[in-house]
Amino acid sequence: MQWEVVIGLEIHTQLATQSKIFSGSATTFGSEPNTQASLVDLGMPGVLPVLNQEAVRMAVMFGLAIDAEIGQHNVFARKNYFYPDLPKGYQISQMELPIVGKGHLDIPLEDGTIKRVGVTRAHLEEDAGKSLHEEFPGATGIDLNRAGTPLLEIVSEPDMRSAKEAVAYVKTIHALVRYLGICDGNMAEGSLRCDCNVSVRPKGQVEFGTRCEIKNVNSFRFIEKAINTEVRRQIELIEDGGKVIQQTRLYDPNKDETRAMRSKEEANDYRYFPDPDLLPVVLEDAYLNDIRATLPELPQQKRERFQEQFGLSVYDASVLASSREQANYFEKVVSIAGDAKLAANWVMVELGSLLNKQGLEIDEAPVTAEQLGGMLLRIKDNTISGKIAKTVFEAMAAGEGSADEIIEKRGLKQVTDSGAISAVLDEMLAANAEQVEQYRAADEAKRGKMFGFFVGQAMKASKGKANPQQVNELLKSKLEG
Repeated sequence: MQWEVVIGLEIHTQLATQSKIFSGSATTFGSEPNTQASLVDLGMPGVLPVLNQEAVRMAVMFGLAIDAEIGQHNVFARKNYFYPDLPKGYQISQMELPIVGKGHLDIPLEDGTIKRVGVTRAHLEEDAGKSLHEEFPGATGIDLNRAGTPLLEIVSEPDMRSAKEAVAYVKTIHALVRYLGICDGNMAEGSLRCDCNVSVRPKGQVEFGTRCEIKNVNSFRFIEKAINTEVRRQIELIEDGGKVIQQTRLYDPNKDETRAMRSKEEANDYRYFPDPDLLPVVLEDAYLNDIRATLPELPQQKRERFQEQFGLSVYDASVLASSREQANYFEKVVSIAGDAKLAANWVMVELGSLLNKQGLEIDEAPVTAEQLGGMLLRIKDNTISGKIAKTVFEAMAAGEGSADEIIEKRGLKQVTDSGAISAVLDEMLAANAEQVEQYRAADEAKRGKMFGFFVGQAMKASKGKANPQQVNELLKSKLEG
């Protein structure tokens, strides 16, 4: 039987406010446990929550960016459940009237196509604290620093049909919230976490299968692995005659398995009701228009502009626009070098490889955009070849200075004098007279393969400094003359 995968995602985004959503406590990550929890965060009797207006502004920014309906009358509710790290015994969230309603995201896929994924809603809520197990054998420590940190929970429609599509969607959200400046996107610190709702159904069936929710997955790689693992589990279970039970599960990356955490709750299990301590939030048109006017160029707009302005492919434009920092770096290189495709290749391939090896973000790159742009100018004016440029790039990354300084200091200037190149070729051909005779006696197909040998010998003889295009042209003339 052929199976179809159905995936919907809930992304919990910590908003980058200086204080918590209902108290004045700080939200700094990594502080000593329980040093950033006020009486409001602790749920002490007699205290009242006060809504952080900056969290509201950030939520509206996101809603406008995904072309969503904005809940101009939205209400906070109490979601009742008990966990050790939820001091009040309920979480302040939103249910029937969220701040952001239906919207959509266009996500770029690996094959260059664009897929539209619906967003059901995005609502504001407070984060819970954190339970610590590793440092307390036989006991659990509770750190309430995170309790009350503002979250925007972004709920998608079940529109994704593979783990790769799900990862593309999360990456698109990740880029968007960073472009907007409403979240730092640090998944390792829990700033952006994902719950994956996964089900399978026979191909062609309209009804959805029973779904399971995989909680709190915090990396792109683990999202893909968790979904694929859960899909295999459900298919094997059904094909063996079993039945999928709706439940919440955890993904264990060490064992590459999902395991049951608890039966899946429904909304009525939480006994939602409007929070009596918080008034409804009313957003006027003028307020929304003011926020709309402050929105930056968004990732999708930047991708489309890169394609139109620079003639880049969908894939290249998507990669370069994946973060505001990378897009700015690329555009700075283009402004200096004047060649978008050459700049795109070096930023994505050579610079990307360097950053991956050193575990750096682009704003930490050891080669600045000005340095890279200057080096590309030297490729364009034939001062150096593309091969020599790699040596120059490595030297720039090692802190040896600008491209011009390195080229001068190391004597890397490309030889473009036809007479000098011709002399090198004559000497090389004389040293390989036997191969020259074999070339001239060969048919066209064999000549093509043998020609590369002579090019290699010529570049070796010139110590890589001869202009490759001139080498090819002069060599062909000499071999066939």
